[in-house]
Amino acid sequence: MATGPVTIDPEIRVFLDAMSARWAAHPPLGSLDYPGQRAVCEAVRSRWAEGGPAMARTVERVFDPGAGWLRIRVYLPEGAREPAPALVYLHGGGFTLFSIDTHDRLMREYAAAGGFAVVGVDYPLSPEHKYPVALDRIAALMLWLREHGDDLGIDGSRLAMGGDSAGANLSFATALRLREQGEGGVVRSILSNYGYFSNVISDKAEATFGGPTSNLDRDEALAYYANYLTDMARECADPLVCPLLADMAGMPPVFLVIPQCDLLTEQSVAMAARLRAAGVATADKIYPGATHSFLEAMSVAAVAREAIADGARFVAKSLE
Repeated sequence: MATGPVTIDPEIRVFLDAMSARWAAHPPLGSLDYPGQRAVCEAVRSRWAEGGPAMARTVERVFDPGAGWLRIRVYLPEGAREPAPALVYLHGGGFTLFSIDTHDRLMREYAAAGGFAVVGVDYPLSPEHKYPVALDRIAALMLWLREHGDDLGIDGSRLAMGGDSAGANLSFATALRLREQGEGGVVRSILSNYGYFSNVISDKAEATFGGPTSNLDRDEALAYYANYLTDMARECADPLVCPLLADMAGMPPVFLVIPQCDLLTEQSVAMAARLRAAGVATADKIYPGATHSFLEAMSVAAVAREAIADGARFVAKSLE
């Protein structure tokens, strides 16, 4: 799959420069403990969660769906008939950072564009909560939503999953776990935004898209896996940790949003090939000039708005 010339989109560059200025106003993340790092991330990204569409109704709940406590936020857009089909969205952040607050506008954008509900999930973060704690709780949530979604205005028979970076990893892992449990029909589709699917990152990817001036380099990416796992060398052989190793037979339809200028582009391209080889209905699209986390630039970058519209269209169609 050709990616063409590697040039960052000018509007994405504006976003990256603005983010850099906001990061510079805070202590380096490496100098802070994890709660401190998360507080800085919330402050830096608050600007990009502002604005966007209003919802008809937003519901928050903190509860135990069967494997431990979760905080969720349900976005019900204007015009949605309840119980509404829903996208369960898992934020990125290397299993370590971010929240439903950093991704609040993105989830509202999906809900408004697609006419479906979105369920944002604050899953337990690493390194305080190691694999498989987050996965256990997310899988339990999906089964709970199937049975009790009506309580939240959601049609539990029409559920998709999605996420960005580590959130895409967890979406695949949850669908794989449910398939293993004989519950493969719970997830109707997967929306994968610049997924992080393996601890193997090539020298070419690091040389082309990584390094100290990028918004994600190999050392940072591998540090996130180290946070998530107890024994990285052993556990990265587990397909629920590195979904690129998984047998994809019987998985639901997938749409992969692939930024051209990303350390993890090669992983999404490989995942698309693996899905197709297993006979899974697969769509993918490379967005020229886009980088990791580019969807957060929706307020300034047309390419981000295009990708959100594409993803919303895919999810809506899959939940008809």
